[in-house]
Amino acid sequence: MIIALIPGYNEAPRIGAVVAAAREHLPVIVVDDGSPDATANVARAAGAMVIEQRPNQGKGAALRAGFRKALDEGADAILTLDADGQHDPDEIPRFVAAWATPPADQEPRPDLIIGRRTFRSMPPIRRLSNEIGRMAFSWAVGRDIPDNQSGYRLISRRLAEAALTSDEAGFAFEVEQITTCIRLGGTIAWVPIRTIYAGAPSHIRPVSHLREFIRIVRRARSDVRKPLG
Repeated sequence: MIIALIPGYNEAPRIGAVVAAAREHLPVIVVDDGSPDATANVARAAGAMVIEQRPNQGKGAALRAGFRKALDEGADAILTLDADGQHDPDEIPRFVAAWATPPADQEPRPDLIIGRRTFRSMPPIRRLSNEIGRMAFSWAVGRDIPDNQSGYRLISRRLAEAALTSDEAGFAFEVEQITTCIRLGGTIAWVPIRTIYAGAPSHIRPVSHLREFIRIVRRARSDVRKPLG
């Protein structure tokens, strides 16, 4: 069984449509990360199982809370997507197909399937930052990682369990999943996804985001050489 997991903060205007579309393909868990608006109520009304995390703790903490719930529900894999409409739920079958029928040279199934965005369709500044981030992180882990910050991904049960030991609270948790997968000896696969800008306000703060990413790259360079356990 695959369960869709959607973390959200102040997404009441958008999350209902995302949940409804995702439920056409998979059961859905929403983690409301301390929103002061009606995110939880809207998600619940759209048919999601809702966890209300109080106070706000960051996307990484919200994802871990969702991982725990999905694993308790018996999930074999967890598909994560954002609540703001920047991920098209109609692309969920691409991930499911990649999980169900991996290429012959990728047996067993991939532990991580990442939705690969097209940077060319991004605004120039964002495109540049993503390209620099791609090169830096690929250098840190010693292999090409075309998109390290896409939140649209499928995570195996094994990788989700390993990720629960993380102490990363913010977006770094998603980047760290890649390092954890490499340390597990797992396979990373990619599926193409659309790059959508739905008009929602960004929660990214450029200066703090840059500082945090530099820290992540340094940590990845160190951690990728260490065995898990």
